[in-house]
Amino acid sequence: MNENDINALTAWLAKAGLSGEPEDTLVSGFCDRAVAAGLPFSRAQVFIDTLHPVYEGRLVRWGYAPTRPVVQEYGRTGSATGASAEDVARWSASPFFHMLQTGKNILHRRVSEESEPDFPVFKDYRADGMTDYIAIINRFAPENAIGEMDCIYSSWLTSRVDGFNDADIAALKRIVPTLALAFKAAALARMTGTLMETYLGRDAGRLVLSGRIMRGVTERIDAVIWFSDLRGFTRITDSSPEQIIPLLNDYADVVVSAINAQGGDVLKLIGDGILAIFTAEDRAHACAAALAATVEAQKQVQALSARRANESLPTTDMYVGLHVGEVFYGNIGSTERLDFTVVGPAVNETSRIAAMCRSVDQPVLVSETFAAVDGMRGHLLSVGRYALRGVTQPQELFTLDPA
Repeated sequence: MNENDINALTAWLAKAGLSGEPEDTLVSGFCDRAVAAGLPFSRAQVFIDTLHPVYEGRLVRWGYAPTRPVVQEYGRTGSATGASAEDVARWSASPFFHMLQTGKNILHRRVSEESEPDFPVFKDYRADGMTDYIAIINRFAPENAIGEMDCIYSSWLTSRVDGFNDADIAALKRIVPTLALAFKAAALARMTGTLMETYLGRDAGRLVLSGRIMRGVTERIDAVIWFSDLRGFTRITDSSPEQIIPLLNDYADVVVSAINAQGGDVLKLIGDGILAIFTAEDRAHACAAALAATVEAQKQVQALSARRANESLPTTDMYVGLHVGEVFYGNIGSTERLDFTVVGPAVNETSRIAAMCRSVDQPVLVSETFAAVDGMRGHLLSVGRYALRGVTQPQELFTLDPA
């Protein structure tokens, strides 16, 4: 690879990084161009730790068998994070773990010449016909680390008989930092979107990322408002405080999944409560989606409770209040702390309806406004008129028709 090839590849990486190409496109584009310019890659891996509620990071492969996924989200690798003993052992025996422990940034090994390899994975590489291996860690400045996201890892394999020569290694040392920079930019963009959706909700996260962040900027929307909470949560917290977080996680998982599956957006998790909205081209579609999510959530909560009961774990049930009306949707709060949420009388009324579930001993209650929407009344039964705290006129409330 000559100087012109190196400059051309560096320029392509800069352009691809600035244009927002995803990690797999960056790696495949880089490897294809590098091989065409003379670098003898047979396989490559690039990966990075990140911030994600489930995965520890993301790995991108090039040159591997079609049975191996190009992009793989990998789980936790440290024993303190709950990783399996097998995953911990595999990571602890890897070249990269050795490099982290010794402070090295590059490691070069002739795989074909090691009778008893330093690292178990080299046996697999040799069996696949690989001859030479280079691992590189491009580290971030300590103050720029985000959680475990503190470097880019990459490995490079060749099956060429004489392996990588000095010129190949020199070229890698020059070009890989630019690849790492582009890869970091793509990972940060993806991570930002994931965190926004995880903590704000899908729609709210998308709007914030699109620039809707000014304090007081809201829009008036028509939406179905969902408010749910768990039966007997206070009793469970008093009797089994160590079970609070596992119980909340289990039940929130099935309820949020049911809401998301029907196009709803979860805006808040408030202790054992969930605030969500359903929007659609008209009220009938939004109300139908909310009812479908309610039915599915009830079914999944029952199944979850049965599984937990078999494991002698605390169980609970869910209350749901549904209402439909106009709300203000957007940025509300102080100059130092904003929340992207919904406010308005309809939100307060939904909360009061959900609270009435205990009084009338019904798992689901919906407002008369909701019941009056086209197509809804046939699925519902009236449970009578009730005074709601903070609401001027008594409301007729409805529940799901068991039929």
